[in-house]
Amino acid sequence: MRSVTVVDEDLEPCYRHPDRDTALHCANCGRAICPECMTATPVGQRCPECVGQHQQRVRRPASMSYTTPIVTYGLIGACVLMFIYIQHGLSGSADVQWALVGSLVENGESWRMLSSMFLHASILHLGFNMYALWAFGPTLEARYGGPRYLALYIASGLCGSAGALALSAVNQPTVGASGAIFGLLGAYAAIAKLHGARDLGGIGAVIAINLVFTLSVPGISIGGHLGGLMGGVVCALGYELIGRRLRGAATVAASLAFAAALSAVMLAYGAAGVGFDIWHR
Repeated sequence: MRSVTVVDEDLEPCYRHPDRDTALHCANCGRAICPECMTATPVGQRCPECVGQHQQRVRRPASMSYTTPIVTYGLIGACVLMFIYIQHGLSGSADVQWALVGSLVENGESWRMLSSMFLHASILHLGFNMYALWAFGPTLEARYGGPRYLALYIASGLCGSAGALALSAVNQPTVGASGAIFGLLGAYAAIAKLHGARDLGGIGAVIAINLVFTLSVPGISIGGHLGGLMGGVVCALGYELIGRRLRGAATVAASLAFAAALSAVMLAYGAAGVGFDIWHR
């Protein structure tokens, strides 16, 4: 499975809406498309024609190159391996040892904000999150490259952990990559709005459905999902605004610094136990 990286930061008019400038391109045919015309697929964004005629062979420009979404596959592999490791009992009570527990984070174990992103409560929980990561991750990895995409994922996950700490009881364990996954959805939405989408279309519907599911099903970390969503939006906005002002290596360096700063703020928030005041009042 391969996705396309288009190295072109200049805005171009959408081939279907010439009045709209965009930096997005169809990963199959290479034409410029606005967010309204974009359909996200596991192998990159597609224009309407390529989505409707996916079996038709389309000639692509020679300047386009393929990359394998290594980071996405690596994240999926890490989550699956951790699930197998825990389910086979090789680590005893690893689900508690590595989970996000507010009282323990407050006592200095802030690393749980990261480790909890690689644990899942059930095979169904794991399956939903890994499918979403496989569906949305490769396109963002193709857009930002491996390092910036990984930084976006981690920053979103840490924001999700911070949200969970703010809205969960201090002794309630929380696990899952859902905060980071919501961050990817938030990043999609931010990119769409910055590039002229009048509405969020399909990605808006996906976010809405998942939020309804989050709010209506007991046992789901509302704070984790909302925190991750907001973290992804903030990180993607930073990336896009940096990309408008810088080029080349400077863009990558500044983007990584932005994601690192966001991550540091969330870690400091969790370590300080700011969110626990909700439950101490």
